[in-house]
Amino acid sequence: MRTFEYRRAETVDAAIAEVSAPGARFYAGGSNLLDLMKTGVENPAVLVDVGRLGLDEVTLSDTGAVVIGSGVTNTTAANHALVRSRYPVLSQAILSGATTQIRNMATVGGNLMQRTRCPYFMDPGFDRCNKRDPGSGCAARDGFNREHAVFATDLPCIAVHPSDMAVALTSLDALVHVRGPQGDRAIPIGEFFVLPDVHPDRDNTVAATELITAVELPPNSGPSRGWYLKVRDRHSYAFALVSVAAVLRFDGDVIESAAVALGGVAARPWRVPAAEALLIGRRATMEAFRCAADAALDGAAPLSQKEFKVTLAKNSVVRALTTAAAG
Repeated sequence: MRTFEYRRAETVDAAIAEVSAPGARFYAGGSNLLDLMKTGVENPAVLVDVGRLGLDEVTLSDTGAVVIGSGVTNTTAANHALVRSRYPVLSQAILSGATTQIRNMATVGGNLMQRTRCPYFMDPGFDRCNKRDPGSGCAARDGFNREHAVFATDLPCIAVHPSDMAVALTSLDALVHVRGPQGDRAIPIGEFFVLPDVHPDRDNTVAATELITAVELPPNSGPSRGWYLKVRDRHSYAFALVSVAAVLRFDGDVIESAAVALGGVAARPWRVPAAEALLIGRRATMEAFRCAADAALDGAAPLSQKEFKVTLAKNSVVRALTTAAAG
């Protein structure tokens, strides 16, 4: 790890001003950034500590939305009464990720900003990595890619985004609030993450001088049933091969609305509105769930080591929907 300067910001605006320095980065829990600094993937000249800015509360807005400050730890978010009662799929997703010790340190904002866990990206000893060095190539394409994407595999990078929280937030149509030198803006979660096309080194649409201040969960339009399913090689502390966040609302025994988001299959949480549309107006049957699962994986183009992921993802969608429907 190279030496760096450490600065502690006292206000959000001061943090934004500090991070404008060359090579400066925001620092919160550090659960991902410090790992990347130790291996030499990240080499910031300045760390701006944003851990004491008062962004560590979960509140209920006047409109009925639940607002989670970006400095709230993953543990606090998962166990908060508002999250557990109104958005259980989010609580389930957070608790399925990492260890208790890491969840106690990691923050909501940092979780959204974390980088891929692709081994070729994590180890600078591999020269070919378009995410680290655009234009250098992708070692995973003809290397070990069992855990990589099955969608958008024609792009310069085939790594997947590792966040469980992001998949659940995608199914809930969350808003990400950020502040920068130009003021505040709200980014729909569906527009927050980007595919690695023109700029494979970019993971999201947040500017380097913008700070995530909160995540807003829209008001519940009615009772919902949700489930987060994470399929991995081992139960403890492993990233998802495939994950599914399923949220259903019913009118009697008929599905009134549906949201299905997949993780572990692309560089961003993957949501297919066409699959959700197939569920609306139908009863919760295996036939309906299988049709939705087939539509959710339509367009998948796995490389040789990942063909199993398509079948695994389809079965996972069916299982998550079945569990969600059962309440």
